[in-house]
Amino acid sequence: MTDRTELKARLAAGERSFAEVDFAGADLSRLDLAECRFDTCNFRGSDLTAANLIETRFVRCQGAKARLRGADLADAVIDRCDFTTADFSGAKLGSARFEGCRLSGANFGEATGIDYTFTDCLLVSANLKRMNFRKATLQGLDMSEADLTEADFRDAILERCSLREAALKNAQFKGADLRGGDLGAIAMTEAPLLKGATISKAQATEMLRGFGIKVA
Repeated sequence: MTDRTELKARLAAGERSFAEVDFAGADLSRLDLAECRFDTCNFRGSDLTAANLIETRFVRCQGAKARLRGADLADAVIDRCDFTTADFSGAKLGSARFEGCRLSGANFGEATGIDYTFTDCLLVSANLKRMNFRKATLQGLDMSEADLTEADFRDAILERCSLREAALKNAQFKGADLRGGDLGAIAMTEAPLLKGATISKAQATEMLRGFGIKVA
C-alpha cells in the first residue's frame, strides 16, 4: 500500500500519473493532486478531505467509503469509478464530470459549484440535497430512493432517469421535461412540486393510479 509519505515523494519527483496503486485507507487529506491521473487505483476508505483535485482524472478506480469532504474537484473527471457511500459533502464540483460511476449512498450534501454533470451513474439512496441540475440534460441516472430535498431541476431534461421513491420535498421542477424519467408513484402531497413540468400520458396515468383514481 502506498501511504502519504511515499505519494508526496513521488509527486515531488514530478510524477503525475499513477496506475494500479493501492491507496486504501491512506491519509491523503489536503494534498495537491491537481492534474494527476489515477487509473484502476484503490481509494477505498482513503481520506481525501480538502484535497486539491482540480482537473484530476480518476479512471476505473475503487473508492467506496472514501472521504472527500471539502475537496476541490473543479474540472475533474471521474470515469467508470466506484465511489459507493463516499463522502463528497462540501466538495467543490464546478464543471466536474461523473461518467458511468457507482455512487449509491454517496453524500453530496452542501456540495457547491455549477455545470457539473452526472451521466449513466447509479445514485441510489444518495444524498443530493439542494443539488443544482437547472437546465441540465440528465442521462441514465438512477436516483431512486435518493434524497432530492430542495434540488433544482428547473428547465432540466431527464432521459433514462429514475426518481422512484426519491425524497422530493421542496424540489423545483418548473419547466422540466420529465417524460424520459421513471417517476414511480408520486405522493399526493408531492404532486404540486411538478407544476409547470412536462410529463407523459403514461406518467400521468401512473400518478393518478397512485392517488387511488381509476383511469378508464
